[in-house]
Amino acid sequence: PSSMTTNAKLVDGEWVLNGAKRWIGLATIADITIIWAKVSVADAKAAGVHPENDTKSDDAQVVRGFIVPTDTLGYHAEAIEQKMSMRASLQCDIWLKDAKLPVDAILPHNPGLRGPFSCLNEARYGIAWGALGAARDSIESALDYASTRMQFGKPLTAYQLTQKKLADMTIALNKGQLMALQLGRANDAGTMDLHQISMAKLDNVRVSIEIARECRTILGGNGITGDYSPLRHANNLESVRTYEGTDEVHTLIVGQKLTGEAAFS
Repeated sequence: PSSMTTNAKLVDGEWVLNGAKRWIGLATIADITIIWAKVSVADAKAAGVHPENDTKSDDAQVVRGFIVPTDTLGYHAEAIEQKMSMRASLQCDIWLKDAKLPVDAILPHNPGLRGPFSCLNEARYGIAWGALGAARDSIESALDYASTRMQFGKPLTAYQLTQKKLADMTIALNKGQLMALQLGRANDAGTMDLHQISMAKLDNVRVSIEIARECRTILGGNGITGDYSPLRHANNLESVRTYEGTDEVHTLIVGQKLTGEAAFS
């Protein structure tokens, strides 16, 4: 948020937005978008949406959300092409050049990023489970293939190295499921902490990538074709590894919990 360059200024009773966004889902087909931009405290006060008990100076910058119809003059979106991951998902670039909005286009509640961050935590929790689904499908695909692929008169599953791969991956999958289950129980009880979400998102995604890649080795050359899912899962999980917080971000969240020191900058 501190490096955000998209900004909104209140000019003659209208918000004027300038800036750019990347990796925004469905921006070329949506009717409205939610744009986060930096706003001066003075402008937020003039719009009647700044918290009364806040002590920031008028020239300080705060992050606020805006409802932006996609037919707004000055709004432009283009789909990001030539992706190697998440190819079925539509992500876009957005450009805002003197896009004008009415004064009530600003979201009145949850100043700053508290609102979207609360959604982010739920998404991270969901990823801790979802990534394991890709891992499980990869194992099932590899096991089914290895059970019928014959080499030297017997199936691949009859060889020690294949069994070791399948056993190691299944153990890793079960450990991830147990962590996600424990996290879910904490969520239900209202005791889930941010560092726990980070641990599950971080490790379950990277373990799932390793499982998908290892399953591809069992499939041999056939594993690089579209007939089998593991390599597709591995590619898509590279995106999952990046969105909702990178490995590095979650590592530092866990590190801060362990040491009491914030090492984000």
